[in-house]
Amino acid sequence: MAVFVYAENINGVYKKAAFEAVSYAKVVADQAGDTVTAISVNPTDSSDLLYKYGASNVINIKDEGLKNFSAKAFAQAVSEVAEGNTIVFPHTTDASSVAPMLAVMKNYSLITNVLEAPESLSPFQVKRRAFSGKGFMHAKAEGSGVIITVSQNAFGVKENAVSGSEEVKNLSVANEDTKVISHEQSSGKLDLKEAEVVVSAGRGMKGPENWGMVEDLANVLGAATACSKPVSDIGWRPHTEHVGQTGKAISPNLYIAIGISGAIQHLAGVNSSKTIVVINNDAEAPFFKSADYGVVGDAFQIIPALTEKIKAIKG
Repeated sequence: MAVFVYAENINGVYKKAAFEAVSYAKVVADQAGDTVTAISVNPTDSSDLLYKYGASNVINIKDEGLKNFSAKAFAQAVSEVAEGNTIVFPHTTDASSVAPMLAVMKNYSLITNVLEAPESLSPFQVKRRAFSGKGFMHAKAEGSGVIITVSQNAFGVKENAVSGSEEVKNLSVANEDTKVISHEQSSGKLDLKEAEVVVSAGRGMKGPENWGMVEDLANVLGAATACSKPVSDIGWRPHTEHVGQTGKAISPNLYIAIGISGAIQHLAGVNSSKTIVVINNDAEAPFFKSADYGVVGDAFQIIPALTEKIKAIKG
């Protein structure tokens, strides 16, 4: 029986998290001697993008009632077409709310924030993040099936092209729990959850008028910008950039923190980053204890100099 994977899209367009989830599902399927079937809701992108990462079959759910997201309705739709006993989700905000509802509907085990390929399939056992990313555990699924969410940027996107087929399922799922009043979407910016490099700053920047140097560094690195909670609370930056325990949890390959002290609430959202660089004029800032690299000094001198140096290297 095929391994199923939820290929999330935003306004019909597949994101990196979808390709990472398909890549992971392909590894599980190869271990089990099975194939991968990807499920997506109202996509506009070509299914060829999913074949590229290992999906042998793509089920496109077409349902006008699912134009607006509802975790319960999306879970019901996926439940109607997913027949496998292993279902993979990306660990995005939306998918992470669909997965537990689907687990209840199917009476499957749920393992979230998975980091690596499974250690065994029977029983299903896998390494996952725990305690807000401060630790790891090896979780074992005891149910008749298992649903997992793959931590973003942990497993990686891996091409494994196969020839595939597409199937369209026309559904009519009731979506009465959610009424959308308005919909605002940022454009022209990297998705923080998917960014491989993030440049973040805190109150050490002294005011919103100084954020230009942060954005300049991010532009040179091809990075997304982020901020600490106090910065978004006082209106220096939008709340969509807030990372931390009560904001977005991210796992970039490189996280650069400028003028952020490193309170435990902030660390909870970023300590899954593969490499952390801290720039702060306070040598006693707690963040240095969690940093891979630290620079003690004035950010107003360091950041412009760093930006120019990177520009010179890039030519």
